[in-house]
Amino acid sequence: MPKLKTNKGAAKRFKKTGSGKFKRSSSHLNHILTKKSSKRKRQLRKSSLIAEGDMKSVKKLLPYS
Repeated sequence: MPKLKTNKGAAKRFKKTGSGKFKRSSSHLNHILTKKSSKRKRQLRKSSLIAEGDMKSVKKLLPYS
């Protein structure tokens, strides 16, 4: 079998946790921030885990993670 290529866009967006799940950062925190409340921006800083339904596709994009 040939080597598989890692999807570099996915590699920059997802990190694997110790338990084998994938961590991701929130969207909507790059621009047009003046109309968003401080509470909303503060909560968007937190990272979260990807949904169970997306696990299969993310594992395919990151074969060696």
